[in-house]
Amino acid sequence: MGERLNTLPVHERFHSWQGEGMHLGRSAYFIRLFGCPVHCPWCDSAGTWHPDYVPKNVDRFTPEALADAALESGAKFAVVTGGEPAIHDLSGLAAALKERGIARHLETSGGFAIRGDFDWITLSPKWQKLPLMDNLPLASEFKLIVENGESIDKWISTIGSSFSEARPVWLHPEWSQHENAEVLESITRCVKERGDPFRAGYQMHKLYRADLLDPNSRASAPLGGDEAKGH
Repeated sequence: MGERLNTLPVHERFHSWQGEGMHLGRSAYFIRLFGCPVHCPWCDSAGTWHPDYVPKNVDRFTPEALADAALESGAKFAVVTGGEPAIHDLSGLAAALKERGIARHLETSGGFAIRGDFDWITLSPKWQKLPLMDNLPLASEFKLIVENGESIDKWISTIGSSFSEARPVWLHPEWSQHENAEVLESITRCVKERGDPFRAGYQMHKLYRADLLDPNSRASAPLGGDEAKGH
């Protein structure tokens, strides 16, 4: 039991480059943790929680083993993501990475308390579990998922008071809608009319299929935004 408490469930861990945000294009080691209670209907990491995609076996690793792998990869920083990584106590992993001189980045919905010391936090809020108010000031950058033409205005009305020119707000088309003219035009209009901190975003690593070049990376299992599935 003690060994289990000292490990983290890992869906995948691999070396690639950051495909989004302020650190776009930089060498990065990704630690994608298993588990997520948010259940977005368009999730592109459904293998971390969805019963149709969850693997039979979920590997568990100590924070030290994960940090060692990140160090050995030669990546510039480690990205702790999910699923929703903040459902786990990340303090041990963050400490192990810091001890090895590796910058610690966290990608989270902000809906759960963040345990651990991170250099950079990307907060991507989700309607299914709104971010905790205490987490909003912790964000280094925001990533808004634009599902339709009204998404941006809805997010501005909900958490817009936390936005400032000092912290970029990336507008990402939800991937199943990344060719939807209404979605793309709403992003363009916002960036042109509002200016900073709003910026057009995109998941560039998907165009390159960069993650799949590492054999430890799993193929994505996107749900595609089908609300009828009830997830």
